[in-house]
Amino acid sequence: MHVRAKKSLGQNFLRDSSFVERIVNALDPGDTDIVFEIGPGQGALTAQLIKRAGRLIAIEFDRDMIAILAERFRSAGNFELIKADALNVDFSSLLGVGTKKAKLVANLPYNISTPILQRLIDQREIFSEIVLMFQREVVERITAPAGGKERGFLSVLVENAFAADYLFDVPPGAFQPVPKVWSGVVRLIPKPATTKDYPLFKKIVSASFAQKRKTMLNNLRQAVEDAQGLLAEAEIDARRRAETLTLDEWWKLTRTIARTRSVRDDRDTI
Repeated sequence: MHVRAKKSLGQNFLRDSSFVERIVNALDPGDTDIVFEIGPGQGALTAQLIKRAGRLIAIEFDRDMIAILAERFRSAGNFELIKADALNVDFSSLLGVGTKKAKLVANLPYNISTPILQRLIDQREIFSEIVLMFQREVVERITAPAGGKERGFLSVLVENAFAADYLFDVPPGAFQPVPKVWSGVVRLIPKPATTKDYPLFKKIVSASFAQKRKTMLNNLRQAVEDAQGLLAEAEIDARRRAETLTLDEWWKLTRTIARTRSVRDDRDTI
């Protein structure tokens, strides 16, 4: 059974077996590991994961692909197929209470890359390792260091939540249909959960990146009272731009704002 890729779902199926092998090797599933796969499509990665993982839970949104996967892997005793939108999945409930941490792998379309990442950040405590493939520009963005031109809101959230390792690029010809852009593969190792001030941290970072060309002062003054004084107390030059701040500086600013309770309650951003 063959089903065409759906442009509306951003589907591009990985066909090159050498890259399938590299991705699976990067995840390195063992026979005692539980592995989640988001968006298995026609099952290129799935076939190799089933051979190596103790249990594979595949989450697929496309009903046509569900039919293909159910038929292809019907005899695999360690394979579980769930029809669901990964943006709404509670991975911990699927894993079960008291179960050890799982691994996760996915080839993600551009249009859901940011919301999926934010969902994985929120649920990262149940994962030991995550290997994701995005369009290359997304990988460049989420792994951009402080001072890098690609640095943005998502870069800071990812750095706070994971140790990220940009592994390798995947050319357009490895997919069918052939996309117009290169892809990249990144490994994410979850860090411990952050403090109770994380919601404030997230809002401050978001507000500070509201207009990237503006200074910290010009962005932050739209969200907090006495932005200049707060930046000075946190020992951050108000003339700097958000992409130049290190993770430690973001947290120092967050703690300063939390301590002074100078957040405007009438703002959506903070």
